[in-house]
Amino acid sequence: MLERTRARRQALQMLYQREITGEHVAEILASKSYSIEDGEPSEYCRTLALGTEDQLPMIDGFIESTSEHWALSRMPIVDRNILRLAIYEIQFQDEIPDSVAINEAVEMAKVYGGPDSSKFVNGVLGRIAEQHTGVLAESAGDTEE
Repeated sequence: MLERTRARRQALQMLYQREITGEHVAEILASKSYSIEDGEPSEYCRTLALGTEDQLPMIDGFIESTSEHWALSRMPIVDRNILRLAIYEIQFQDEIPDSVAINEAVEMAKVYGGPDSSKFVNGVLGRIAEQHTGVLAESAGDTEE
């Protein structure tokens, strides 16, 4: 398994644990209470999990404004956290192409989500990536003037 794919799966497990236990990611990391199958969390896993948690209000705002007919609280926990991770990568990890973040999220949804999770995740992230690309294009146009 590729290193970043493994890191994403580890981060998903931590965010899931965070939501179930109410502990912050930093507490989960410090206490080593995570139950990760793939060994110790990598630095990229830590970046994803801590960064996603840190940007949660903004990320959840993106999800709520983009997911049609779905309240954030009604989404399955796994789907919600897969979306959060991918949105964090799209918005804050410039070295990761949006298409890679989306593809990785869809693959995690196929493994960890329900029967329709991958379609749902793909649809929401596709709309968010379109908005992100539009914002990038606008800001690039501003710097060329």
